[in-house]
Amino acid sequence: MSHNDIVFLHAPSVYDFRQKAILYGPISDLVPSTPVFEMYPIGFTTLTDYLERHGLRTRIVNLAVRMLRDRKFDAEKMIASLDARAFGIDLHWLPHAHGAIEIARLVKTHHPETPIIFGGFSSSYYHRELIARPEVDFVVRGDSTEEPVRMLLAYLRGDRDAKPLAEIPNLTYRNARGDAHANAITYSPDSLDHVALDYRRIIRSVIRDRILFDYLPFATWLDYPIMAGLTCRGCTHHCVTCGGSADAFAQVLGRAKPAFRAPERVAQDVRAMQQFSRGPVFVLGDLRQNGMEYARRFLRAVAGARGQVIIEFFAPASREFLREIADALPNFVVEVSMESHDPNVRRAFNKFYSNAAMEQTMEDALAVGCQRLDVYFMTGLPAQTYASVMGTIDYARHLLERYGDGRLLPFISPLAPFVDPGSLAFEQPERYGYRLFARTLEEHRQRLVAPSWKYVLNYETRWMSRDEIVAATYAAGRRLNALKAEHRLIPADLAARTDARIARAVELIGVIDRLMRESPALAERELLALKPEIDSVNESTVCEKEELNLPVSFNRFNLATVARTWAAGAMEKFTRV
Repeated sequence: MSHNDIVFLHAPSVYDFRQKAILYGPISDLVPSTPVFEMYPIGFTTLTDYLERHGLRTRIVNLAVRMLRDRKFDAEKMIASLDARAFGIDLHWLPHAHGAIEIARLVKTHHPETPIIFGGFSSSYYHRELIARPEVDFVVRGDSTEEPVRMLLAYLRGDRDAKPLAEIPNLTYRNARGDAHANAITYSPDSLDHVALDYRRIIRSVIRDRILFDYLPFATWLDYPIMAGLTCRGCTHHCVTCGGSADAFAQVLGRAKPAFRAPERVAQDVRAMQQFSRGPVFVLGDLRQNGMEYARRFLRAVAGARGQVIIEFFAPASREFLREIADALPNFVVEVSMESHDPNVRRAFNKFYSNAAMEQTMEDALAVGCQRLDVYFMTGLPAQTYASVMGTIDYARHLLERYGDGRLLPFISPLAPFVDPGSLAFEQPERYGYRLFARTLEEHRQRLVAPSWKYVLNYETRWMSRDEIVAATYAAGRRLNALKAEHRLIPADLAARTDARIARAVELIGVIDRLMRESPALAERELLALKPEIDSVNESTVCEKEELNLPVSFNRFNLATVARTWAAGAMEKFTRV
């Protein structure tokens, strides 16, 4: 009998990243994870909670974190040692196309009779390609897979009330003859009140399984324990390159409109997180997507929470609403993604507000007490030229001169490595000015092991070639770095190190381009010799990653609350026995 009903495995973006020399570039500078994208999806947390509440035993193994933290960690040995009725592997965002499939191969090698289940946005898009692979047994599609996975596990356990495979919603599988079948996505609940982000259950699992690092969301989480509050699945916006847009949800995931969690439940999650962690809580999604009453219900329920709470806006907000946020959350932080300073570029991206409207939001947010205001820009957008990218940095100067008290921080990063499958630009590239270099899962898997991020990119645009996108990204990063130093947002020595890192990355791009024109065998040998230097510029390329972090006290966790959570879990286990 298996010890676990399901073990969830999270792979690095490229499985053998420790042996390969790849210049990843600034693809992960503005997210908590490293370029191997070791942060597992939030769905692991909701699945674990849901399945455990239904009497199933789960385990999370973040192989990517283990491989990052310990160069000698043997992922294959770990996989061989695991005991499970089924293995679940996420292929949520497409940058995991290489690692997820390689991990599946290893699982099938050591556990040939154990079913392997794939899930996530990219799994849903490429479910037919996946089910044709011998290492994949099932694909669970859609954005809400908690109940379909429970039903599938009931089938695999042979439970008396289990449904046959043909009646499990959202499931792609092979029948006894090996023929592929794809059941319709009929499980797409209108409410997410069955979903919980109960991190207390993760704490109990850590103590039960006696392995902390398996459960870490990303490599540096213990130093910066940021957590997320989930408001919805789905989106009301139509951003052109986003695989999480309203269009992608409708086409790929069977969701015609967003489903929301009760705002009181989201507030409850925020309070629970703040009881045992002093890190910030990021409330995912613009609270106004479900109307102002939803947003205000959340604020009433969360009022008085003292910790740092990050609120994101997809569009300008009124001063009245910002004042309500400030009254409820005295330590609130705002994030906005303007994408570009140019309204024409934003319109091409399907964002239709003016600079003046967003600047008024910034002014009002700072006036009512916003602790920090992060403003994000991007390269690789439709209608965006090299000169336009440089204009964005000029606009960042304007913002810093207008709001120069140190609370506003601008950032810029590339749209990389991929235009998302299911997005408008991926489905209609010519209409939106994109040229795609990869369409299939296998094509993307192969691109991920290219020697630099320029060759990993699956696109260029009518306005910028891949070379220009790369050049514009580095030039903009260098100028913005100098601008931050000028305005004393970062220390001079940090700015100097970042500038040197960008300069060396540009040189290495040139070296790789030269090698790519020569023989592949020679290129591989020479790149391996350069691996230590390539690795040294792979993280925090255009900005120091710690610039993203909010200040967190030395005592990052409330150990008394952690201890009480463990004790409650032990008592629950005892009473079951």
